[in-house]
Amino acid sequence: MQTDPARDALAQRIRQSLAFHPDVREKNMFGGVAFMVDGQLAVSAGRDGDLLVRVDPSGYRDLLTAGGQPAYMGTGRPMGEGWVTVPMEIIVDDEALNWWITVGRTSRSG
Repeated sequence: MQTDPARDALAQRIRQSLAFHPDVREKNMFGGVAFMVDGQLAVSAGRDGDLLVRVDPSGYRDLLTAGGQPAYMGTGRPMGEGWVTVPMEIIVDDEALNWWITVGRTSRSG
């Protein structure tokens, strides 16, 4: 996987946030670095420093008002209400990043 500074910086921040958790694996997918927690994909650091978050579809609309955006797999291919993308500007501080990571860790989408 090619080096993307924004993605790599975000991945490092995610590693630090999840360091306490005993079951975390990293996997290259979605063009980024995905973090599997307890065997489930929770979040992924995107190449532009954005965060892909697995969400409970029942809370999808509320998460859009919290700064999340609909996630797409390529141009024009929505991933559905089980996923949101959080722009880099929303997660500049660790408190905001940790909140979104918790959303991803605790969701059980479809």
